[in-house]
Amino acid sequence: MSGPLMLVTGGSRGIGAAVARLAAAEGWTVAVNYVRDETAANGLVAAIESDGGSAFAVKGDVGSEADVLAVFRAVDRAGPLKALVNNAGIVDRVGRLDTFSAARIERMFRINVLGSFLCAREAVKRMSTAHGGSGGTIVNVSSAAAKFGGPDQYIDYASAKGAIDTMTVGLAKEVIREGVRVCAVRPGIIETEIHASGGQPDRVAEMGPGLPMGRAGTAEEVARAILWLASDAASYSSGAILDVSGGRSIWP
Repeated sequence: MSGPLMLVTGGSRGIGAAVARLAAAEGWTVAVNYVRDETAANGLVAAIESDGGSAFAVKGDVGSEADVLAVFRAVDRAGPLKALVNNAGIVDRVGRLDTFSAARIERMFRINVLGSFLCAREAVKRMSTAHGGSGGTIVNVSSAAAKFGGPDQYIDYASAKGAIDTMTVGLAKEVIREGVRVCAVRPGIIETEIHASGGQPDRVAEMGPGLPMGRAGTAEEVARAILWLASDAASYSSGAILDVSGGRSIWP
């Protein structure tokens, strides 16, 4: 393992995979976290290595504290952690709150909120100078839905991402004097597989032309914003939440 170490949760597809590829190209050693698709994670690692980069896959469900601890133990064996990208997250089928089960809401918050909190906690324990670390960066992946609320679609997802925004600001204040910067990105409509997993495979094609830029964004565009926040180029930014939403300011 040659470069500084970055952990990307949910790194085998979509925005996470784009972050892993670009980070490796910029010299990071990347820990690609995945929960189910081992083939995709190993394929991404192989592609990174074939391009001269350094990466390894590590399995674990961020919604499980035991799994999170195991992931961080695996990362510890590769070297000191310098960056965490809290990317793992889920959506669910479109609907209104009055149709949601308790199981759906619990799963949404367990993975999207609890998972990010647990990973951030473990990262701080390793990065903070108060814990003997040498500093680092946490970049949380929020969503423009946190601003718009997701009515008639998934207000549970939007609310979970609102919690991530609040955690970003609060944690940044807690650790700003300990060498740890905490920021976030808020993607808008992005071309990734997450829409299909929520039962809307045509969402990007349908919404893209009506967005301010006349198109959806790409995972690589979001990844470049994440990598900037994780880099020394953003050394005076903490608590910042960067919209990567193509100028989208209201729910269409």
